[in-house]
Amino acid sequence: MLDRIKASLPSLAPAEQRVGKLVLSDPRAFANLPVSELADRAHVSKPTVVRFCRSVGYDGLTDFKLKLAGSVSEGVPFIHRSVDSDDKTNDIMVKVIDNTVAAFLKYRNDASSVAIDKAVTALVQAYHHGRRIEFFGVGNSGFVAQDAQHKFFRMGIHTIAYSDGHMQVMSASILKPGDCVVVISNSGRTRDLMDAVDIARKNGATTIVITASGSPLAAAGHIHLAADHPEGYDRYSPMVSRLLHLMIIDVLATCVALRIGSDTLLPMFKEMKNNLRSKRYA
Repeated sequence: MLDRIKASLPSLAPAEQRVGKLVLSDPRAFANLPVSELADRAHVSKPTVVRFCRSVGYDGLTDFKLKLAGSVSEGVPFIHRSVDSDDKTNDIMVKVIDNTVAAFLKYRNDASSVAIDKAVTALVQAYHHGRRIEFFGVGNSGFVAQDAQHKFFRMGIHTIAYSDGHMQVMSASILKPGDCVVVISNSGRTRDLMDAVDIARKNGATTIVITASGSPLAAAGHIHLAADHPEGYDRYSPMVSRLLHLMIIDVLATCVALRIGSDTLLPMFKEMKNNLRSKRYA
């Protein structure tokens, strides 16, 4: 985005060029400052700031700042830099949090809404026909599977989560057509998960895989929800892949809840809240 702005400067009016140079000099600040301060810093009028945004292909200042914020969060150098031994706590916070935010923004820009819609349709159909819905994962992905079970169970959808390879293979062996299994893996190369997916497919169950593109597991599932974030083992790297998987589960759960409808879910949610509240100490 910044390269495009730089290339477009010669074709802009002098006042708009000053706005463009302000963007290039400090894009992070530009994305966060109000239009009045941007105009003062560039020595132009507020309408000129808006005209600049439209001249470089955006709907206006709001659209430009939103896209700029995403671009900056993905591209600032320290996001992909390892934590150094002389980093202060604030430096570490910035590096870890910004790295995670950048991964989320990248997923938002790259995610396939078509694949997500297919996965949601499969889950809703399994729910309406009273079929089995299961979540498989190992290691950190096993925690994501447990979280998925919790979220779907809150909606009255009876689900099972397995993090043990033997249990996954045994469970896949009794799945039937119409059943749905969601398999979660960062690498997409875990043998037990691959075996479970193969068995589930042979038995006619729909397999949804949340994993890296190009992995064996991605090719084995019916529906692939790509979650591409390689963990760096030569340096400290937060487990961003697990957070990505949790976010994808949140998207699926939200879409499924909307498909089921508030008339069904709201009374159940209220009853759950009331029963849980009655168990709390004063």
